[in-house]
Amino acid sequence: AFHPPLLRGVTIHPSRPLRFDFLVESGESPIDKENLKQESEKMIKYFLSSLTIPEKELWVNLSPYEADRITTQALGETEMGRDLLTQDYVLKQITSSLTYPESGLGRKFWDQVYEKAYQRYGTSDIPLDTFNKVWIVPDSAVVYEKGNTAFVVKSHLNVMLDEDYLIARNEGRGTRDVGRKKQEIKNSDSKLITYDLRLTTEVIREIIIPVIEKEVNEGENFASLRQIYHALILATWYKKTLKASILNQVYSDQKKTAGVA
Repeated sequence: AFHPPLLRGVTIHPSRPLRFDFLVESGESPIDKENLKQESEKMIKYFLSSLTIPEKELWVNLSPYEADRITTQALGETEMGRDLLTQDYVLKQITSSLTYPESGLGRKFWDQVYEKAYQRYGTSDIPLDTFNKVWIVPDSAVVYEKGNTAFVVKSHLNVMLDEDYLIARNEGRGTRDVGRKKQEIKNSDSKLITYDLRLTTEVIREIIIPVIEKEVNEGENFASLRQIYHALILATWYKKTLKASILNQVYSDQKKTAGVA
């Protein structure tokens, strides 16, 4: 596991509502005072962005099929939005590399795909849909409060395929037939069979997704994402805990992104 600098906690001051003291964990790598200051300021900007941008607008999407739905206007104006897009690009690179047939995991992946195809349809010579959209979404967080200070003591991100994400968003309604693509082909006995182009989805769920989820929560490639997630957790805690504060009333969910810088 790789431990980057993280925004670990925040202290508020009831008598001075615009003052925050941030608790920063320096991470495992040696870091000098100036670089730690820069990292801290970046994470504080993540916190402010998470405060002022409504939760429903905190997403990015680099799908090649949805060029008109990359991110929201407010998030796109922030450093946090740029960094999330960078992390989404990394996600797509890693997902692609893990299914590359010349790599160890890629060979295992394709071997299982063709084995399943043969068991099910009597032939492994079938076209397959290799495009699988992957989402990273918040899973859980534990925040410990002591006095006027809140600490993030635990956090976890989920990785899921698009159809699983849609089911989760609909609170379990629907089935995994979402987005299924059926075609007909003759097998080796010249019998007409109906097969599923998305056969690869099942194998990705079993083999690839657990590897990506481990990398997202522990690896160096997604250090920025975990920094953003910690800032988001603390901002969400602030919004929910101090609803009557002046900052919540005039700044939270107001899309005042110009103030972040």
